[in-house]
Amino acid sequence: MGFLMSDDGGLKSFQNRLRAIPKAARKSAEPALLTGGYEIADAIESLAPEDSGDLVGSVDVTPPGQTTPPYSQPGGATVVPENQVLITVGNTDVRYPHLQEYGTKHHAAQPFFWPGFRLARKRAENRIKRAIAKSIREAR
Repeated sequence: MGFLMSDDGGLKSFQNRLRAIPKAARKSAEPALLTGGYEIADAIESLAPEDSGDLVGSVDVTPPGQTTPPYSQPGGATVVPENQVLITVGNTDVRYPHLQEYGTKHHAAQPFFWPGFRLARKRAENRIKRAIAKSIREAR
């Protein structure tokens, strides 16, 4: 069983809507990505050990097309690809987040990055999925 589209532009309208979906989804995902990124960063900051506050102050959310801070973990200065938001810890002055997270021979691990990420990830993912689903429903 199938359906027949008339020659009155129904097929053309349907094809236009299908073409609009990827663009609409990408456009709607960016604000949701950023909001989710900031929520995850807040969770990471809330779990970071605070001796001087430098570590907490080095948590950063970088939007698509921007460059992460030099010396940030993971990866240092990196240009963020489209449809991604990077959450990093560390900068030119704070170069020890990985030592804090994983520990050293002389310092016990004090995990904060991955636990914070795991705490806030699901909410951020759901926000992004809702934004994309809404944009698909509304695509014209």
